Amino acid sequence: MFDRQKGSHMILEKPGFVALLSIPDHRELDTGLLRSLIRESGLTVNEFVDLL
Repeated sequence: MFDRQKGSHMILEKPGFVALLSIPDHRELDTGLLRSLIRESGLTVNEFVDLL
């Protein structure tokens, strides 16, 4: 769930979780960064792809 934006980064939160996820607001993300963000979100790559 979108929480707020500071500069070029969007801050996402998931109700019931303490951690926030900071996502760069860019047209493209490097594959390593994307994998890291997916891991931080608690999803597997396959779960993320299924949600697309």
